[in-house]
Amino acid sequence: MNGYSMFVGLDVHKDTIEIAIAEEGRDGEVRRWGTIGGDLESFEKAVRKLQWKGSSLRFVYEAGPCGYTIYRYLISKGLDCTVVAPSMIPKNAKAINYSSLFLFYVNEPSYMGA
Repeated sequence: MNGYSMFVGLDVHKDTIEIAIAEEGRDGEVRRWGTIGGDLESFEKAVRKLQWKGSSLRFVYEAGPCGYTIYRYLISKGLDCTVVAPSMIPKNAKAINYSSLFLFYVNEPSYMGA
């Protein structure tokens, strides 16, 4: 690892996981990385691809009915993962720019458990 952080936002559903990444810093690029299957094998493959870039990965996703399987997997691999309480997510979905929301959580240490 080169000390560079990449933040990985996960939108976890039963059958799919949507992945967005944000590069380190307030000027870092935020972009959609892709959609993968909701199974652990697909997730492991995506994590390996993201690790290949050589950056330190920090994962975040919303707690929900899909459980903590992803959290347990990431922690077992020595990766940083934060599960955000749904009560911390704004409720007015029409007013949310999800890229900005992701950046807010990435740049707000109190929400990241720091």
